[in-house]
Amino acid sequence: MPNEQPQTSAPDALTLKEFFEKVPPGSNPTVRNFLIPDTTTSGATSVIMNLPLIDLHCETESCNGIRLFEPTERAYARLGDRNLKFITFRCRNCKKTEKTYAISFSHKNLADNLVIYKFGEYPQFGPPTSARLTALIGPEKEYFLKGRKAENQGLGIAAFAYYRRVVENQKGRILFEIIRAAEKLGEPKEVIDDLKTALRETKSSTAVSAVKHLMPQVLLMNAHNPLTLLAAALTEGLRAQTDEQYLELASSIRIVLSDLAERLGNALDEQVELNAALTRLMQPNR
Repeated sequence: MPNEQPQTSAPDALTLKEFFEKVPPGSNPTVRNFLIPDTTTSGATSVIMNLPLIDLHCETESCNGIRLFEPTERAYARLGDRNLKFITFRCRNCKKTEKTYAISFSHKNLADNLVIYKFGEYPQFGPPTSARLTALIGPEKEYFLKGRKAENQGLGIAAFAYYRRVVENQKGRILFEIIRAAEKLGEPKEVIDDLKTALRETKSSTAVSAVKHLMPQVLLMNAHNPLTLLAAALTEGLRAQTDEQYLELASSIRIVLSDLAERLGNALDEQVELNAALTRLMQPNR
């Protein structure tokens, strides 16, 4: 069983739990000392990594949410040496999903915090891509995942370029799903006809202008049209000058796409449930 983390630490040092959960690959933060003496040996340099329980998303059908993950085995290290480690955690609930980290650290004594480097992790760092978003972007899934990887690594220009490709290439697919939701929600015929006209536009900017005021209410994000928000981010990218600016825009595109996918899915699911309920209620008593 994992032990409690040592209490003596610098206020700005991370816990090992925070390191595994929140730090992207390629980082080397200061972490509170997580090494404890190995009482099974007489060597003064042999230590054990005090591995914590961590909270991660588990994608199995039985979990499908944040669950506790525990280390699969005890990890040993040596003081004074450079320790290269692969650390694996497994979901405590389903016992199926695993997450593996590649890390490196060296330490001379048990009294100080230490710097630990994260080479990588598998599955990749960051929140999972929902099934609804995957369905919405369709054949651009691989480019979206490349964008996520670039964003996680702080590569703003690359992340923006990948996300821009996804939005521009899947403009028609996104509009088609919006039309489908509008029809299910009973939007006026003229609204649906205008959406279908926009679907035939080849230029993304023209299509967005055509639907600027036609979005079903349930798809709006704080009263804003999600397609307008996406178009604004893509336009702003033409004026961005630093990698940090591109990174902010890339993050905004990902968030809007993800939220739109969830809103579309929820709207369709709720309408299906409502139709089923109405059908039941309208059936004559037998």
